[in-house]
Amino acid sequence: MARKSLVGVVADELLDRIVAGEFPPGTVVPGELELSAKHEVSRMTVREAMKTLEAQRILSVERGRGTFVNPLNRWASLEAVLRAASEGKNDAAAAVQLIELRRMLETGACELAASRVSPEEIDQLQVHVSAMQKAHDSNDVSAFVEADLGFHDVILHASGNVFVAVLFEPLHRVLETRRTQTSQIPDIQRHAIGHHRAILKALEAGDAPRAREAMDAHMQQTLDDLRTYVLEA
Repeated sequence: MARKSLVGVVADELLDRIVAGEFPPGTVVPGELELSAKHEVSRMTVREAMKTLEAQRILSVERGRGTFVNPLNRWASLEAVLRAASEGKNDAAAAVQLIELRRMLETGACELAASRVSPEEIDQLQVHVSAMQKAHDSNDVSAFVEADLGFHDVILHASGNVFVAVLFEPLHRVLETRRTQTSQIPDIQRHAIGHHRAILKALEAGDAPRAREAMDAHMQQTLDDLRTYVLEA
């Protein structure tokens, strides 16, 4: 893998500080002189790093006032948004919007999969549901998350639409982080197992409308659980 340029390293470190909440949206980031001393680089390097973040709409420059951090919904870098969603502090909006995105894509993927899923893929789904139940019974959160993600991954590929799986690939890290957070709660695990079984039954029956409804119900339960057990806790 190619090494990052010094400009890239500084831009990355500054983004880390933004994601960590050191510079919340609407605040002014330090000037070039302070940042160059902090990162032990030239002011020119800092200037180029800030231009990089400005091009990604993470920062905006207001003449005579300074350089400000933009709200997350204005960022134009998928990688940066995913970092904020997986590593950021108290970003409830990002958590909710991630489920909204999943709902839009996964309900359609599940509907397509109902008529395209293979017997081997049905077997894989059954294995994942069984693994979720076993992990729930033994309080193994890591194994539960792995089986949960595996179940959804099978459906995405079973949809037969190559774009769906490719679109979801960059989301894997943030999905794993979020699932690990929510799956600490036994009630959420129980809800997920029940909905996964309903989805599996619809796919086994080859019932496309029912499969879509089952996945949609799962997404709604996921959203309700997030709000009840995590965001309002």
